[in-house]
Amino acid sequence: MNYSQILEALNKASLFELYRLQQAIQRNLEDPQRILQIRRALKVGQEIEYFDAQQNRLIEASIIELKSTRALVADRHDGQRWSIPLHFINLDGADVAISNPGGKLDRNTLRIGDKVAFKDRKGNELFGEVTKLNPKTAAVRVGTTHWRVGYGLLSSIIEGEAGGESKVIDGHVLPKP
Repeated sequence: MNYSQILEALNKASLFELYRLQQAIQRNLEDPQRILQIRRALKVGQEIEYFDAQQNRLIEASIIELKSTRALVADRHDGQRWSIPLHFINLDGADVAISNPGGKLDRNTLRIGDKVAFKDRKGNELFGEVTKLNPKTAAVRVGTTHWRVGYGLLSSIIEGEAGGESKVIDGHVLPKP
């Protein structure tokens, strides 16, 4: 499913149209047949990924307990336990990334933990990690300082690592001697 195209269409919809869609989606999320289908595919101890809307990313977890419409899960990274609705679980391994064709970052394209760059008021370029997604700004940690930065001022950093002593000339990696 192309989330970028869906969001583009939703941005053009009126508030009433969005409300109407929300109600239709909610009915589908509460459909007993769909819930049962998910429930049958899960078992205690299973390793899963679920989507955390606050962090806007998938979280790796394991199932501790299953209830009729919820699952008690333990985060594999910090051990925290959460009771989540079954529809949060990414059973199909769907790609949840939303890319913005314009290249601009927004609340839907950023995730907690993403590396970003921005310029402060003095024009200094700063590099940090997203710690929180607010409606109009992202909280970014730069060293020990936290900044609130508008999404339009942020740019993504693509992390890369050169292996060994490889050299780059005009964008081409030269083999090791």
